[in-house]
Amino acid sequence: MYTKKVLFMNIAGERLSASLEMPTNERPVAYALFAHCFTCSKEYKAVTYISRTLAQEHIAVLRFDFTGLGESDGDFSETNFSSNVADIFAAAAYLQQHYEAPQLLIGHSLGGTAMLQAAARIPSSVAVVTIASPFEPRIVLRHLDRVRAQIEIEGQAQVTLAGRDFLLKKQFVEDLEQADMSTTIRELKRALLIFHSPADTVLELEQASKIFQTARHPKSFISLDQADHLLSNREDALYVGIVIAAWVRKYLVPTSVMQKNK
Repeated sequence: MYTKKVLFMNIAGERLSASLEMPTNERPVAYALFAHCFTCSKEYKAVTYISRTLAQEHIAVLRFDFTGLGESDGDFSETNFSSNVADIFAAAAYLQQHYEAPQLLIGHSLGGTAMLQAAARIPSSVAVVTIASPFEPRIVLRHLDRVRAQIEIEGQAQVTLAGRDFLLKKQFVEDLEQADMSTTIRELKRALLIFHSPADTVLELEQASKIFQTARHPKSFISLDQADHLLSNREDALYVGIVIAAWVRKYLVPTSVMQKNK
């Protein structure tokens, strides 16, 4: 397995940074996209562990930084849930142009919800994995309770999340409030695997239950036992990677067929 650094453009022409995890000396059986959690980056340990575990199982993974985060260009304060979805489309287009269109979509926390939203417009995708993801994107706003009034009055506010300061604007709040996932999940038409921990203190298990109840089959749910929201325990992240690799093989389309459909 090896890691290749790549750059691609978002819809605004800004450079987004990505790492492509590739199996060593073998053609990947499929390609996957990985969207990180809210305000995280592609270098977060859980993202890296899961991606590399999949690469060891011959599934190449493109993990990328959303606009304005990590090593990607752009202004985070100008982004929102919708722009995250647009970044996913840009990442999928990059894979299709330079390697092979992604069959597997993986997202952690809000990144998983964005993947659910994006899946229908990525025709190559056959399977979606969410990890500690909300059914309702607006639930993220409860972390902004202390600055909501300031955002409403002034149009923006500085907020500290996970020890880092971010500028959030009113458009970010409004975009999350308008996102409705019910129809999207009900009409997903992809195999769905949901991971969540009953010990998650950031996002309650009920959110995963709503995704599961709304989705149609094929769908599966895996309880992560004592894992925390960020999968900060290495063993939890490795477990997730191993389970994804075993689960998704049933749904993957052979590379030869993908090539014919290009």
